Amino acid sequence: MDLLNTLVDKGLRRELPTREEALAVLATSDDDLLDVVAAAGKVRRHWFGRRVKLNYLVNLKSGLCPEDCSYCSQRLGSTTGILKYTWLKPDQASQAAAAGLAGGAKRVCLVASGRGPTDRDVDRVSETIRTIKDQNEGVEVCACLGLLSDGQAERLRDAGADAYNHNLNTSEGTYGDITTTHTYADRVDTVQKAHGAGLSACSGLIAGMGESDEDLVDVVYSLRELDPDSVPVNFLIPVEGTPLAKEWNLTPQRCLRILAMVRFVCPDVEVRIAGGREVHLRTMQPLALNLANSIFLGDYLTTEGQAGKADLEMIADAGFEVEGTDQVTLPEHRTEAVGGGCGSHEAAACGSHDSAGCGSQEGAGCGSHEGGGVCGTPAAAAAPAGEPRTDLVAVRRRGAGTDLAPNA
Repeated sequence: MDLLNTLVDKGLRRELPTREEALAVLATSDDDLLDVVAAAGKVRRHWFGRRVKLNYLVNLKSGLCPEDCSYCSQRLGSTTGILKYTWLKPDQASQAAAAGLAGGAKRVCLVASGRGPTDRDVDRVSETIRTIKDQNEGVEVCACLGLLSDGQAERLRDAGADAYNHNLNTSEGTYGDITTTHTYADRVDTVQKAHGAGLSACSGLIAGMGESDEDLVDVVYSLRELDPDSVPVNFLIPVEGTPLAKEWNLTPQRCLRILAMVRFVCPDVEVRIAGGREVHLRTMQPLALNLANSIFLGDYLTTEGQAGKADLEMIADAGFEVEGTDQVTLPEHRTEAVGGGCGSHEAAACGSHDSAGCGSQEGAGCGSHEGGGVCGTPAAAAAPAGEPRTDLVAVRRRGAGTDLAPNA
């Protein structure tokens, strides 16, 4: 296809595709899907080889959020039955982080529910960051605490934070349909504060909330303009007890097309498959590694994910390798540039509260969507094609905030 050849050439040059080209990727047929994956895979391998970065979520404070994000199980008035607890102590958080690091994770994502941190909360998280870094050599730490006030990003940076996550989630035009207690502009402002403080910015989206192809392209182009170093792609898990519980709009094929479109628009950033991969990609997860170079290991913030051991086996079986702590994730031109790149900003390219933590959707934290599904747990017989896979969704009852061992 001429379209795919053009997109590969642009991706290797960090050149922005046209909106029409991005929309055309989403409109490709299932017959052309493997060609789309192969083309986007060339761009992924050019910038990231066959490395897969592992990230691990630690939910510092769960539930009881005053915001009304429709996708989030921690939202105001939630009836989802998730774990609810106040702040973990620094040693508890460090212990939780160590489990993920032992499983191969390179980055720990610290997430807390709430509109945004108070200055006392920043002090608390700063102590946790220092504890984790003192006890775990070489770890990257990303914070996701909601909307930031002036000076808070700088304080987190001074405490040792490497990155800050705050997702745009959806297009500016439809944001008010998803959340009313804060605005799209509030989210943009927080990403810019993280950038301005010298933190690596992490910001992504949630697909599957009933948005159009145009909405998906809008949010990805907005992300490229903001120029984060990592873009988590969450796939909505419709959790019972949330307003979007009936929104089952995704197929494995559509998820792959969305990931390919993100890779073409943001060719040299860390594209992370976040929450929902187990539920919506299912057995197609290994194919998605040809598009994204980063995933979450184990469970999400409020829901269970695929077994950590299964994640590692999947990566190896698909012919990829786990990225080591001695390896630099981003291409050299991004690590050297102030404010990053991905093709935007004159050839630099790529450009939440909601407890959506570190790249996450629905309270799923750090790149995740609210619940990563439960692959690996006993499940009911597979639902007929096209039927909602509610059997793949389970509330997290282990790890942080419990006395049970984590999934890592």
